Formats: sequence, C-alpha cells, structure tokens
Amino acid sequence: MAKEKFEDALQKLENIVRKMETGDMPLEDAMKSFEEGIKLIRFCSAKLEETQRRVETLLGKEGDMQTKSFQEEDSD
Repeated sequence: MAKEKFEDALQKLENIVRKMETGDMPLEDAMKSFEEGIKLIRFCSAKLEETQRRVETLLGKEGDMQTKSFQEEDSD
C-alpha cells in the first residue's frame, strides 16, 4: 500500500463493506476482508492526519490566520 492513493483505498474499503453487508460471505472470506478493511482504514486515517497537518502548517505560515479543529461543530 506504499504508493496507493487515498481515493483508491477508500473505494476498496467501500467495496469490502458492501460485500460484507450482504452476509453471504463464508466466515474465512469475511475475516480476510475484515483484515484488509482494517489495513485500509489505518492507511486512510494516516493520510487524513497527514493532510490535516499540512493544512495547519500552511495556514500557520500566513501569520494572522488561525487554525480550527476539523471536528468542531456548531452548537445549534
């Protein structure tokens, strides 16, 4: 997965989820798919964290710009 793109990994993960949701997979195949899914989740998560750090770095270089957490929500 060294040169895999985020979008490709996400598509693979979505395919795994769709297959597993049918409930028609033998247990051994389901476990293999689950293991691959976990690896893809970790890869995607790392890519998102890396991108977040890059955005925060770029915004920090502007001096007067302030970074906000991606997870902040409005309290409506």
